[in-house]
Amino acid sequence: MGEILVIADHIRGQMGDITLELVGAGVSLKEKMGAKLVVAVISNEPAQYDASLSVNGVDEILHVPSPTEYFNASFYEQAVVQIAAERKTSVLLMPHSANGYAYGPVVAAKLGAAFASDVIGLKLEGGQIQASKSAYENKVHMAFDFEGRPLISLMLRGATFPAAEGRGAPTVSEMAVQNIRDDNAWEHVEYIEAPEADVDITKSEFILSIGRGIQDEAHVDRFANLAEKLNATLGCSRPLADAGWLPKPHQVGLSGKMAANCRLYLALGISGAVQHLHGMKHVETIIAVNTDPSAPIFNVAKYGVCMDVFDFVDEFEKLNDV
Repeated sequence: MGEILVIADHIRGQMGDITLELVGAGVSLKEKMGAKLVVAVISNEPAQYDASLSVNGVDEILHVPSPTEYFNASFYEQAVVQIAAERKTSVLLMPHSANGYAYGPVVAAKLGAAFASDVIGLKLEGGQIQASKSAYENKVHMAFDFEGRPLISLMLRGATFPAAEGRGAPTVSEMAVQNIRDDNAWEHVEYIEAPEADVDITKSEFILSIGRGIQDEAHVDRFANLAEKLNATLGCSRPLADAGWLPKPHQVGLSGKMAANCRLYLALGISGAVQHLHGMKHVETIIAVNTDPSAPIFNVAKYGVCMDVFDFVDEFEKLNDV
């Protein structure tokens, strides 16, 4: 049985939350496969991440020195291909993130590996790995079997798998990338800081989110006041952020923020485009209000109300005296 290899996701000296989620997923497989779990850190200073990666289940942290402190997709591609090939990896876990998009698929292609992206579920059936993902605007879940494939390469969705916890004592080793190809395809220019925000969607346990169903920017204040009275964080779908009705940090979805710690999500006037569902469909309790009974949001909602959002809020405010 080959190794399970996790590729760490980090930026500007900070380890991404998704990395420990990848490790958690790897540990769940390791326990049944009897495989070794290795986390590869591609960085100009990989040792700085050792403490955060020394968690239960990690057998080895592999330092892979990079010629630059910035993410470079071409170098990641070369490094991961070399690591996976030389260490006889059986399962390769990569982040379904902005960085992961840039190297994950081409790595799988170059390795001739079985591949699935945006994976939301993993299990071992009869000694074989099965991965699941959403399709058709999250209306169905598809299961993938990889029987007979020596290498399975998967990109996992963030805020989906439980993060690894507890202190561990992994060994630390180093591997240099050989014959580096400098194709000048990537060049780091600068980081553009996101504007400061008074909300943190990723940490909120209760989000009241609004979409195009509120019809006009003039109505935003009403929903903002309602969110404040309910002690909820005000979120929104991408069209509202793109129109400037709310600042970008309020946006939930693939190109916005992940409702990573949310337990209750109230979706008002949101149809449920796949990009928005990416950021919130995992929430334990979703309540959706929409006039369209076929809106995709109802496919993920635990409770649904088919009515005008303004009529709903009118009655809700009367009922709760807010």
